[in-house]
Amino acid sequence: MAGRPGHGIAIRRRGSSEVTMTATGSLEFPDVPTSFSRPIRRFRQSLDAQRKTRIVALGSSSTAGTNGIIAFPARIEQSLRKANFGCMIDVLNRGVGGQESPDQLSRFECDVIAEQPSLVIWQVGTNAAYRPEVYSPDDVEAALRVGVRWLAALAIDVIVIDLQYTAAIVTVPNRLARAEDIQRRIEKVTSAANVNLFGRWNLMKSWYEAGQIPLSALDDGHGDRLHVSEAATAKISDVLASAILTAPVALA
Repeated sequence: MAGRPGHGIAIRRRGSSEVTMTATGSLEFPDVPTSFSRPIRRFRQSLDAQRKTRIVALGSSSTAGTNGIIAFPARIEQSLRKANFGCMIDVLNRGVGGQESPDQLSRFECDVIAEQPSLVIWQVGTNAAYRPEVYSPDDVEAALRVGVRWLAALAIDVIVIDLQYTAAIVTVPNRLARAEDIQRRIEKVTSAANVNLFGRWNLMKSWYEAGQIPLSALDDGHGDRLHVSEAATAKISDVLASAILTAPVALA
C-alpha cells in the first residue's frame, strides 16, 4: 500500500471539536502483507446485530496520542465507520502515556470491561524496553497473559499490538536487545492464547529494511525519538484497519 500525497485531509467530529488527520505525506511505504489468521467474530456479530459497536483501545502514548499526532484509535474509527456505512462504531481511546501492561491491567475493570466492547486492541511492550528500571519483561508478559485470559472469558475479541520500531529503541543496543526479547514474549503469549497479534515491530522494521523509508521518518523527531511519526502512524492505522476488515469471521 503506497503512501498517499500529503494534501489528503480528513476531518472527524467528536462533540463540538474537530480533529484534522493528515495523510502519509510524500513517503512511499512498501506494501507488506498484513492479515489476521484468527477470527474477529464477536466484533462482526456486533456490527450485524447491535445498534452500537464499541472497541476499546488500551495502551500507552502511541494509543493516547502525543506531540500533536492523532493516534490510531481515531484513525481506525473513521476507517471502520466508512467501510460499514450505517453502523455506529465507537473506538474508545483508553491510552495513558508511559504505562505498560501491568498498569493497564489494573485499569481493566473501569476502562475496558465496564464499556462492554466487542473488541479490545491492546498495545504493549515499548515502555518496558525503553524504561527497564520501571518494568521487567517478566511482569509485562505475566500481565499480558492474565489480561487476554480475562477477555477470553468475557467473549471479547482481542488484538494485541506489539512494540514500535523507532530510533530511541533500535539505536541503543541494550534497548534493542530488550525489545527483541519482549517482542518474542508477546508472540508467545498471543499464540498460546489464540488471539491476533498486530506485528507493528516487524511491520515498521520491514519498511526500514526495504531501504525505502529512513529510520528518521519513523519517529516524530521529538526528544530522543521514541514516538511514531505522523506519516508512520497514519500508515500503521491504515494497515490495522484493513486487517480488521478482512479478518475471518470464523475459523476455516
